[in-house]
Amino acid sequence: MGLVVSTVARANIKSIDPSPALAMDGVHHFVSVSDVPGCNLVGIIVADEEVFADGKVHCVGQVIGVVLAETQQLARQAAQLVHVDYEELPPIITIEQALEADSYLGTHWKLRKGDCEPAFANSDFVKEGEIRVGGQEHFYLETQACLVVPGEEDEVTLYASSQNPALSQEMAATILGIPANRVVCRVKRMGGGFGGKESRNSVLSAAAAVAAKVSGRPVRFMLDRDEDMVVTGQRAPFLARYKVGFNKDGKFTALDVQLYCNAGWTADLSNAVLSKAVRNIDHCYNWPNLHVTGRACRTNLPSNTAFRGFGAPQAALCVDAVVSDVAAWCGMPLEEVCEKNIGRTGDMTAGGQVLENDNTLRCFHEVKERADFSALKATATEFNKVNRWKKRGISVMPTRFAVAFHPAHKNQAGALVLVYLDGSVLLTHGGTEMGQGLHTKMVQVCSRELAIPASRIFLSETSTNTVPNTSPTAASMSTDLNGQAVKIACEQIRERLLPYRTKNPEGTWNDWVKSAYYDRVSLSATGFFKAPLAMLSSKTAGVELPAYMYFAYGAACTVVEVDTLTGDTQVLRTDIVMDVGTSLNPAIDIGQVGCLNPAIDIGQVGCLNPAIDI
Repeated sequence: MGLVVSTVARANIKSIDPSPALAMDGVHHFVSVSDVPGCNLVGIIVADEEVFADGKVHCVGQVIGVVLAETQQLARQAAQLVHVDYEELPPIITIEQALEADSYLGTHWKLRKGDCEPAFANSDFVKEGEIRVGGQEHFYLETQACLVVPGEEDEVTLYASSQNPALSQEMAATILGIPANRVVCRVKRMGGGFGGKESRNSVLSAAAAVAAKVSGRPVRFMLDRDEDMVVTGQRAPFLARYKVGFNKDGKFTALDVQLYCNAGWTADLSNAVLSKAVRNIDHCYNWPNLHVTGRACRTNLPSNTAFRGFGAPQAALCVDAVVSDVAAWCGMPLEEVCEKNIGRTGDMTAGGQVLENDNTLRCFHEVKERADFSALKATATEFNKVNRWKKRGISVMPTRFAVAFHPAHKNQAGALVLVYLDGSVLLTHGGTEMGQGLHTKMVQVCSRELAIPASRIFLSETSTNTVPNTSPTAASMSTDLNGQAVKIACEQIRERLLPYRTKNPEGTWNDWVKSAYYDRVSLSATGFFKAPLAMLSSKTAGVELPAYMYFAYGAACTVVEVDTLTGDTQVLRTDIVMDVGTSLNPAIDIGQVGCLNPAIDIGQVGCLNPAIDI
């Protein structure tokens, strides 16, 4: 399957001529909106995205149609021959253009803590500024891919590289006009996702489902890298305009921020991303008085989407820039300003949640000690004295990351455990594997609960016909939610086998399983878990939002070297201390901290030599 995509940012489609493509040997079909048997509008939250452009295009890279051919290379070549005639219209590209045109999407988020105006009046200093955070490409190793196989009685099976099998199932059913029970989405594993496959793969899979319906044959796509980068969205760029109040000693008094994100042409997840950014604008600091507003701007770019951290890294980077500015204005070391204002246990977050057992300051002190921050700073200072063109900088920054899905209903998970007569166990749960080690951890949970070796447990895939209505593998919640569901299912199996263990304590696992089977006891169990979330009334645009389950804390000390002639930058060293709670698998989590830390991820990436403590 080859994609025919828009080459202009905004236009009316005057005509589409696929005849040059269809004239090629091995090319079979051109599929467009006229072939859709169901509804062409889909969306993860709001159904406002056209799978196939219908009369208009809203961004470069919007899918107009697909070409079906015998090979991927031939399909892509043929797609280039489809001629589309446009009537171009003036596009909106930047946040500033969207503000001028009053072009917005979703909720106007507003959050208030304390009263900023009196605090500004009583502050020693009040400063204003503006911060921009650029977009970021996901650049997963495996591009967007899916195989769609049509079956009998309107059945369709999707083998997808998707973080969200339930959404892929839903979108395919919607566009085909069939019930969801006719669609099965299977996910073996992904070659990386990082949020870029939470919704974007599902839209492309829906297009492939229509193509399979039209052709009556299996349809496969795997985008080339250039296609993937054009068609799919990125981390949303942000613009923050702020007013900050502080005293001579560097203590914060008030912060007023207007946040704007570039959503692209549809809502996708931008409203949720912005919501998290608004609620986490305090980052890991205590702001006695805080006022923040947020708007998602509609522009003529591909829909920006989820990216690890989901709005929190953009908020953190904005606030860290404010903290750096305050330190400069006060003439104080940045680390001293950070330490004075880090949130402590008992403080209240911007979202109205009281901090419990906050370890940010402890991580901050520990990373300074382990990195020998004072010595590193002295070394950097000496290096800068004797080097004219290369300069080194050092910084130590804290972080606090809130863990939970914002929509309360997403904080749920299911699992299915099947025990066979030979004693082997087949495990399925609602999370997907994309290299983060989730399946390994789930096997560990099952092994511990059933008291059997991990070698006896097999986890084949994630599929919608085994665990339905799953939440996406996202929000740093997958181990918590799915692990609890697996635990609950295993507990049921264990309880059913308990009489046989008691009756035959010298027996083996296989003995107890066979005894239960001959007594007609079920050897399969489903587990379901919903997170116990208290609801907060945080005055966030009048929307009641769930409290976070908990926070992860950490700090990083980084040394960088910049060539002032070329701009070349290298990260020479990064020391990280993270409080991740009780790790199920420290080996996996050390890799996750070292490679997926949003503060490193969104900033300059270089040659890291991390010293990580969990």
